[in-house]
Order: sequence, then structure tokens, then C-alpha cells
Amino acid sequence: MKINTLFESNFEDLKLLSKGKIREIYDLGDSLLFVASDRISAFDVIMSQAIPGKGIYLNKVSKYWFLNSKEIIDNHFITDDVNEYPAGLQKYKDILDGRSMIVQKCKPLPVEFVVRGYIAGSGWKEYEANGTICGIKIVAGKKKYSKLDEPIFTPATKAATGHDENIDFETASEILGKEKAEYLRDISIKLYKFGRENLAKKGIILADTKFEFGEDANGKIILIDEVMTPDSSRFWNLDTYQEGKEPDNFDKQSLRDWLETQVWNKEAPAPDLPKEIIEKILLQYDIIANKIFN
Repeated sequence: MKINTLFESNFEDLKLLSKGKIREIYDLGDSLLFVASDRISAFDVIMSQAIPGKGIYLNKVSKYWFLNSKEIIDNHFITDDVNEYPAGLQKYKDILDGRSMIVQKCKPLPVEFVVRGYIAGSGWKEYEANGTICGIKIVAGKKKYSKLDEPIFTPATKAATGHDENIDFETASEILGKEKAEYLRDISIKLYKFGRENLAKKGIILADTKFEFGEDANGKIILIDEVMTPDSSRFWNLDTYQEGKEPDNFDKQSLRDWLETQVWNKEAPAPDLPKEIIEKILLQYDIIANKIFN
């Protein structure tokens, strides 16, 4: 398969339903077409440069988890085989091959379901200051990058543009209803533990990740969007991991780290990415994909 860089898709004869930070979603009538571009974002801002082939990695990793997590919860994946796509999409076959999937229509829930198994990022900053992560009390004495005694559920509001905001479980319950929030908290933690156990066998630590869910036409809750990808997760090298030391990562942390060295207010536009950062990110995505599939 030839890899073409895609910053954004523009299929004028298709109905564009929405455009996210990374994906375009097209309405096919009884289903949706997801197209994973090569855009990359950090701090909820889209970078001006693409990471060549990144969308292909995201698509394949999500498919892997969709196919392997059905015993926990059903999902919206239908097919990623372009030969099975409707006739009207065949003229876009070269663009869609490898970086797209057709999925079931559903109503997305307005909350992101984040599960953390280690102390990192904003979680470390809050823990260092208050002994909490997203308001959840954590035992004292943990180091940066320490493993939590048990994974914690830290939901956030979803933002199409701008910054997502952490919310507590009570707020998530007000948005979703208590019964639904409790169910999805438990499912999210089950999915995280499933991913963590599987990835550990491949030498990868799943430090944290986020899930999204939706309701189908019958009101059934299903897993949607992307699942345990380098865009939505922190992946660390298990072989070199040590508490308190910066982990070797296989995600976009190197992009965040580089951006933190720049004079930038974390609002669009972002600084232009140097070639070496683009190459480093692409290598890390390639490594994680190979580890997952091999």
C-alpha cells in the first residue's frame, strides 16, 4: 500500500458531518465514514505540519482494539476494507485505504472517559501540590510516574474546539445520569485493565488513556471514536521504566515536551515543527504499532 500524506480530506460530493482535531466524519446515510488524517494536536491545538502516515497507524490500532474488546463492550466498527465500501467511495480508494473505516451511526455521549494508572502530566502537578488527581485523594509518598495502587477514573468534558476540561464524577453523573455514569466508569476501567494486561506482554506500559462512548438507535451504549492509540494514550517502555525517571515513550509526549520549550501560549497557531520532531514522532508511532501487532 502506498502511503500518501493527508492533512485533511475534502470529498465535496459527500456530506461532511464533522471535522475533529484528527478525523473527518462523513454521513453515508445508514452509517458513517471515519477518515484519520495525518494531523497531530497537543494541548488541544492542531499543529500546522502533518506526520506522514500517522492516520494509518491510528486506524489500525483502533481496529485492533475494536476487534479484541467486544467481550467487554460492543463498538461501532463495521469494516475498514475499502473493497467493501459503497460504490460512491471507490473513486477515493487510494486516499481511504488504510486510514478509514465505516462505522455504525450513534449519538456520542458528551463526556470523555479517562482512566489513569500512573501519575503523569497534569496529574503529577496536582498530586505534588494537593495530594490529589482530578480531586481524587491519592496516598502520600508517590514519585513522578509512579504506578497507582488502583486505576482511577477522571472524566473530562469534550470540546470540538478549545481545551477539554477535567470534571469530577459527580459532575459526570449530572450530565449522564448516575446509573449510566457508574456503568461507564466501570466499563472504562475494565477496558483500561484489559489493554494494560495485553500491552504488558508486549513490553508496553499503558499509563493512561481515554475512551468515548455513544448510544445507537436503540439506546444501546457502544464504544466509539478511537481506542488506546498513541494519540489518546500514554505508552511507556516497560523494559526501561523506573519510578521518578522520565519514561521512554511511544506516543506524542515528545511533541508536548518540545512545545514546552517554546515561547508559546498554548493557543493556535502552534509553532512550526522541526523535521527532527516530525521524524521522532513517526518513529515512535511505528514502534508502538509494531509492538501491538507482533
